[in-house]
Amino acid sequence: MREPPLTLGLDEPADDAGTFEQAASPRSGAGRTATGRQSVGFVVRTDGAARGNPGPASAGAVLISLARPDARSPLAPPDASISDYLGVQTNNVAEYTAVVRAIALALELGARRLELLLDSKLIVEQLAGRWRVKDPKLRPLWAEALGQLRLLPEGWVAAHVPRAQNSAADAMCNEAIDRVMAGGPESVVVRPRS
Repeated sequence: MREPPLTLGLDEPADDAGTFEQAASPRSGAGRTATGRQSVGFVVRTDGAARGNPGPASAGAVLISLARPDARSPLAPPDASISDYLGVQTNNVAEYTAVVRAIALALELGARRLELLLDSKLIVEQLAGRWRVKDPKLRPLWAEALGQLRLLPEGWVAAHVPRAQNSAADAMCNEAIDRVMAGGPESVVVRPRS
């Protein structure tokens, strides 16, 4: 079954050769609302890990407020983070689970716009509708991610970035597996202070 064409949530059509910088232009909804207030949005960096494939797996994510000048820096400290142990899973399931949980946390925090910077080209291309979702284990996660993204009133973009730029999310993954192996909690979610 072929999925319907999808949009990236942009005001202007995305072209396959476009860069993230073009997609994140002020016209795409980031920045101020019509009332002049700063809208709530986040840069989201995620990672999934499986030690063995399948094997002990985890999901990690960091969220950085788009209001910050360093929001797109790979070294920006997170405003919120997720470090979840997932049990035995494949790496792709862990990667998708991280995206789903990060979007859910962003929505909980009032996000109106998201910029997903992911080192999984598979997820970026599938969310954009350019690649089919063939793995039956991934289809429900893909559908859940898209359903959540459609709730963002100011849209979303997803871009593939080198793995080195997602070191903070990768660290959340490793922390989760190591923490559980040492007898700690399966999930640690850090939210911004009110």
